[in-house]
Amino acid sequence: MKVENKKELKEIVLSILFVAGDGLDKDFILQKLEITPKELDEAIDELCKEYNGDKGVHVIKFKNKVQLCSNPNYADYISEVLNPVRERSLTRAALETLAIIAYKQPITKLEIEDIRRVNSDYAVQILSEQNMIEVVGRKDAVGKPLLFGTTENFLKRFNLQDLVDLPDYEQLLERIRVINEEEIKEAQNQGDSLYNEFELKTEELPDFLKDEDELNKVTGDIS
Repeated sequence: MKVENKKELKEIVLSILFVAGDGLDKDFILQKLEITPKELDEAIDELCKEYNGDKGVHVIKFKNKVQLCSNPNYADYISEVLNPVRERSLTRAALETLAIIAYKQPITKLEIEDIRRVNSDYAVQILSEQNMIEVVGRKDAVGKPLLFGTTENFLKRFNLQDLVDLPDYEQLLERIRVINEEEIKEAQNQGDSLYNEFELKTEELPDFLKDEDELNKVTGDIS
């Protein structure tokens, strides 16, 4: 449906993003509204300027998508009223694993462990459960091990528009450290035990990792 009144374009885009909830691909919006990339970018830029800072709603851009989200500064108030299931904070091991995947992707679990020098089963499991990483293929090696990469959720969590916007490695580690400290403090304020939350001793390995562990025992492959 073609937008005839370009003055209303910003409000139209805002309405679409509000109803959509999830991120929308800009190319899809262009196709449906029959507008130019410049017109859409200008509308999005105006929305970003209007909805930022102390506003309760923010407009974020990642990859080629745009989305409305709540102001992270008000997360506690939102949680208090809506009482959603809180996203579990990431342990240090999971954060280290995430940083390796972000810079080395696509990468296998065994390659991650070769870098960290420790077992990374549960770190990979946690990151997968939180939709921070995903399987992006299989490596052309013995056993065809799974390859992992980061997700769009990773970009949103670290306020990145695209992987090309990744800071240098040390800056990313510092950003991870800050986020981790904030989440630990939040958990302590809530009277929760961050580390008990990640106590996985009684949990079994996810199915998609079991096969690779069995293969590794047989082949001894660390590629």
